[in-house]
Amino acid sequence: MTTFSGKVAAVTGAGSGIGQALAVGLAQRGARLALSDVDERGLDQTAGLVKAAGAEAHATPVDVSNQLEVSDWASAVAEHYGTVHQLYNNAGIGSSILPIDKTDYATFHRVLDVNLWGVIHGTKSFLPHVIASGDGHITNISSLNGFMAQAGLGPYCASKFAVRGFTEALRSEMLLAGHRVGVSVVHPGGVKTSIAANAYAQPGADDETRREQERRAGVYREKLFTTSAEDAAAKILKGVAAGKGRILIGQATGVDRLVRLFPAAYPRILVHWERRTFGTPAPDNPR
Repeated sequence: MTTFSGKVAAVTGAGSGIGQALAVGLAQRGARLALSDVDERGLDQTAGLVKAAGAEAHATPVDVSNQLEVSDWASAVAEHYGTVHQLYNNAGIGSSILPIDKTDYATFHRVLDVNLWGVIHGTKSFLPHVIASGDGHITNISSLNGFMAQAGLGPYCASKFAVRGFTEALRSEMLLAGHRVGVSVVHPGGVKTSIAANAYAQPGADDETRREQERRAGVYREKLFTTSAEDAAAKILKGVAAGKGRILIGQATGVDRLVRLFPAAYPRILVHWERRTFGTPAPDNPR
């Protein structure tokens, strides 16, 4: 409990899903919360849950893709509480299921702006405060798609692989400098959130593409999302308390083993799984 009790913790994407569960979990462990999200309604709901748990909540609407908004938020949090001990870069979006050659540049920019640049903006804005606290921790949420790439998820995989690399570089730097700042990268898999249903839709997508997106979101929701956001948050906080540099959630544990055992062959294994799970037809001329 001393990892969290009395500590100031900032959480992005706190309006729903894992972010909301993290905020409530931190509140229950005695932390003081700074919350942000672009969804003001969800943000207000989370602030209410945090206050109901007996904790203070400083809530601010923030678009993590906007560096100035994140920087201003970090300064406001530090001024309000006098310090910041922990940061949870959780905000993220999914992307439409499209092959790379049919994905426009705007989609790549939007997904990378939120998923990668949001983490960079948060880290760089809060890091001086976290270091100055003398007892800090930064936790960045990647994905099982941060070490396993899937067809149709080019922008999302690119962003989550990058979050993993960025976070591991940060951890090395904190160790090298001797700062009292722990750093964790989290790889969730199969968590019950709205990320698939609310995935960023490429502008101008045709009806067939939208229907396929909805169908796949339904499969994820009904068959693949098996871990609750609350269970995911509890495991994340347990990992932070233990000082773990890498935290695997839900299906990410098994997928991690697959990728480690078959680093070159796993894409072919995934293709077979894809066809079986989503009914994706095989090509006429398979390689």
